[in-house]
Amino acid sequence: MNKFSIYQYLIIFVVLAIGSFYALPNLYPTQPSIQVAYTDTAKSADQGLLVELEEILDSSNTVYEDMFLRENKIVIKFNDVDTQLSSKTVLQNALLDKVIIALFLEPSTPQWLKVMGANPVKLGLDLSGGVHFLLEVDIETAQQGRLELLLDTYRKSFAEDRIKFNESYIEDLVLFFEFSDKDSYNKALKKYRDESLGINGVQYVITERPSSNQLLLEYSDIALREIRDYAVGQNLITLRNRVNELGVSEPVVQRQGTNRIVVQLPGVQDPTAAKKIIGKTANLEFRMEANARTSPLRKEEFNFKENDFQTAFLEKAVIVSGDKVTNASTGFDESGFAQVNITLDMQGGRAMQKATSGNVGRRLGVLFVEQKTKSELVTNSLGESVIEQTTYIEKNIISLATIQNVLETNFRITGVGTPAEASELALLLRAGALAAPMKFVEERTVGPSLGKENIELGMKSILIGFALVVLFMAVYYKVFGIAANISLIINLVLITGIMSLLGASLTLPGMAGIVLTVGMAVDANVLIFSRIREELKEKDPQTAIRDGFSRAFVTIFDANVTTLIAALILYIIGTGPVKGFAITLSIGIVTSMFTAIMCTRAIVNLVFGNKNIKVLPI
Repeated sequence: MNKFSIYQYLIIFVVLAIGSFYALPNLYPTQPSIQVAYTDTAKSADQGLLVELEEILDSSNTVYEDMFLRENKIVIKFNDVDTQLSSKTVLQNALLDKVIIALFLEPSTPQWLKVMGANPVKLGLDLSGGVHFLLEVDIETAQQGRLELLLDTYRKSFAEDRIKFNESYIEDLVLFFEFSDKDSYNKALKKYRDESLGINGVQYVITERPSSNQLLLEYSDIALREIRDYAVGQNLITLRNRVNELGVSEPVVQRQGTNRIVVQLPGVQDPTAAKKIIGKTANLEFRMEANARTSPLRKEEFNFKENDFQTAFLEKAVIVSGDKVTNASTGFDESGFAQVNITLDMQGGRAMQKATSGNVGRRLGVLFVEQKTKSELVTNSLGESVIEQTTYIEKNIISLATIQNVLETNFRITGVGTPAEASELALLLRAGALAAPMKFVEERTVGPSLGKENIELGMKSILIGFALVVLFMAVYYKVFGIAANISLIINLVLITGIMSLLGASLTLPGMAGIVLTVGMAVDANVLIFSRIREELKEKDPQTAIRDGFSRAFVTIFDANVTTLIAALILYIIGTGPVKGFAITLSIGIVTSMFTAIMCTRAIVNLVFGNKNIKVLPI
């Protein structure tokens, strides 16, 4: 007789229960919302900011559903996307640089589901929208940084070669040296010419002023192109590392044009944090404290980060910067204050060892280098109020401690502020320093309205395809067709549940993958039913059912495995939407095999199993 064991039914029940549970959160819709947080990481959103936001929105007659504090930010919920977008503009114009405002979709999943780790399927950028940033790399600052390193290198080199100079500085991206005598001038000119020819061509443009013993040096077009490509390339790598630290699914980080980078983060739950981390140019510079013997030309005065009224002089020469950091983690010192544990690469470790070996007892300063943006509300030529932004670099001392022992690759820095600030600094250092500052050229949430239309059209295509398949199967295969239709429903539930459990993002091509999966699931059932019909010509109904399922398995397995391999290759070599298609297709292949082979057979056995049947309705 055709039997189906209790263990097989138990497996189906457990899989279906888990899939249904994790698919359940998708029944709860998201709501257009805004997150507001202070720009300063050290400050957490409080009741004062909440009241200020209420007053601004009330004065502009903006209707919002709810406003509340959550951790270090404020969440404002709205009934529609239009109000959400207009409210962001109102708040941004009123508060400017005081806060970071980000659009997002607030999930309404019940807490008891969240506790169990059940969350809705993350929607891709083309469906839910998400954060879209267009950043521009500041090439001039990168060039200025290179020139400062070059200036320091030549100062040391000239001193070693006994080339005497009176004056040296950088102005308008030009390196200037004035030499003490004609002999020093000629030696320096020869040195410039010898070193100007790089691997890819001439690196420097030299302007000679022999009458005044002056030499001017600026980068050639070839060198500028190399600097630009390096700065954009390094920033691209750093941004990808930072996005990975944020744990965003299916992010897009790619170069656009010569000096711009596009960052797309679909379905981010904390866009304010994302904007802080992605846009922040945070770096460290380790410098020795200047002493009485240090020349005024070789030292700079800086404020302390925690106290603007306290200052100290540091040497201009940078021992090590943040790009030499290979790892950074947070901890607490003996007094319970936050600290950052630093690990340098071999080159950075050697530089630190060399600088500190002869300076035990002196103080080592740690500079926190940060790019900041200043916003102003101005009136354009059309009489409209727009926000105009300018960027600037701010350097503050976060630590000035006495060197107790020679420092190498591992050490710690204290005075980094709150644990939250220490954690953010460690994250930025782990992800890598930006080679050049960046500014936000464009910031938007990608089409929530377009996403809604995409979802509606995608769901319509799935439903139409599903309805036609259900109708065909029920009419053509009768009871067996109804069993296949129930398996199709189970298949869709399992796909949704698995995607929710894995945290995979559903994109528009992913929806196409689901439609394709429905067709493949039906195809598996058709193969089984066709095989049963063939077996019925020579065997009794129960044997035909048993052999039909078992013999069709090999064909189904071969067909699905080859498709699965193609889907895995798509996932490995594809990006963005292509990966979304590959993910849903792969999950759908596995679930369709399970539902066709296990679920359909279980339903058929419940109806026909252990019964004396003369005619099989198929």
